[in-house]
Amino acid sequence: MPAPPLSDSVAGAREVPIVAADRNEQEKASLYAFLKVFPQAVYVTDVEDRLVFFNEAARHLWRPEPRLGTADFSRSWRLFGPDGRSMSYAQSPIALASAERELRRGHELVIEGPDGLRVTVLAFSTPLLDDGGTITGAVNLLIDVSDRSVAYETAQRLAAIVETSADAILTKDLDGIVTSWNKGAERLFGYTAEEIVGKSVSVLVLPDRPDEEPNILARIRAGERIEHYETTRLRKVGSLVDISLSVSPIQDHSGRIMGASTIARDISERRRAEEQQHLLIREMDHRVKNLFSLASSIVSLSRRSATSVDDLASVVVSRLNALSQAHALTVPHTSAANMRLQQATTLHTLMRTILSPYDECDATPGSRVTIEGPDIDVAGGAVSGFALLFHEFATNAAKYGALSVRNGGMDIRCEDQGATFILTWKERGGPRIDRAPDSDGFGTLLARSTVRGQLGGEITREWKPEGLSIRLTVATDRLAG
Repeated sequence: MPAPPLSDSVAGAREVPIVAADRNEQEKASLYAFLKVFPQAVYVTDVEDRLVFFNEAARHLWRPEPRLGTADFSRSWRLFGPDGRSMSYAQSPIALASAERELRRGHELVIEGPDGLRVTVLAFSTPLLDDGGTITGAVNLLIDVSDRSVAYETAQRLAAIVETSADAILTKDLDGIVTSWNKGAERLFGYTAEEIVGKSVSVLVLPDRPDEEPNILARIRAGERIEHYETTRLRKVGSLVDISLSVSPIQDHSGRIMGASTIARDISERRRAEEQQHLLIREMDHRVKNLFSLASSIVSLSRRSATSVDDLASVVVSRLNALSQAHALTVPHTSAANMRLQQATTLHTLMRTILSPYDECDATPGSRVTIEGPDIDVAGGAVSGFALLFHEFATNAAKYGALSVRNGGMDIRCEDQGATFILTWKERGGPRIDRAPDSDGFGTLLARSTVRGQLGGEITREWKPEGLSIRLTVATDRLAG
């Protein structure tokens, strides 16, 4: 039975009373009155797909407003499946419900109106049959789920970002039990998600810091965010890693705190850089002080053989220039042609340059220091490493050892043993040594660090009464820098 006549708009339909001819018409009128205010889009079509009813929500869903008694409303939409593929009207659940006389429930599709705006909906279509089972039309319900789709897509993008992040990202409940674990966390801590999810995050905490994680969780329960908290954690293999933590509360829909999200960033390289910077600052301070001490020693030594003020000035300037030349060997420079490091010399040249300010006795150059054995090329960082070592050796000898007295000297012997290169430094004629120093000075510690870390070798000192003896062993392949 055809629906009672309605006006061309819902607003108009509200103004024209619906007159029911019989009980069926009364029931239909009551149904339409209910559907008018239904919060989701509902519309009814007849057997020829002509629009016979639509409610206020459906009017908003179309754009522009549909017209009763026409079938062009369905042609004004462009339809797409959830995968974005175009869909004809005949393939839509709305058309199939009438064509196949079957209920269609919860099929997702995207409709695009004439204005180009797209809406994702769930379609529920019900065919209308008369008492004889003949199709008379269909009732269609469209539930707008665009917000849900946007939220899902946002969640998917966020999940992809989390999974591919270089930082370790994990979540945990308020008891510290891990609930999620990304690839970055696997790389940083060594545990796979299967190994760690469901276990306490305390497996990462150092045994001597039992209160650290409970304190973090207490702050999270209080709604506090923790930014850039630096600490040390324990990897699966037992090694330690320096990290910076940012921890934020996770809330449910009601605002109740239910857990915490944690971002952990590896700061080991930054810590090492800071330590290296501090070491260099200490070295700079140490070397500047030594330069003043060396300048004083040079003046004092030169005074002994100087015959006049001019002679003294000449000798002092000469020695200071030699120190400057030695310093130049330790400073890398680049070639304008290819921007590559051009810092190379030989070991003998480097030693003679650094020792030349002291290598004379009674104004006779070359009488205090002897260098014997094979020479070898050094380049790159090895130049700086050796220069630093010889500078420390010479400085200490000038302040306390053989070079601190007029007739003191030293003998340097080089040996090339293929994989290793050995240098022996023996002082003679200096103040008598009764015992070794009680502790290592900064120069000794720096020398040991340079030999082991940069040159891959070992250094030993023997404090003999007649003078200090130093044995330096380095890896030959490290001499190229």
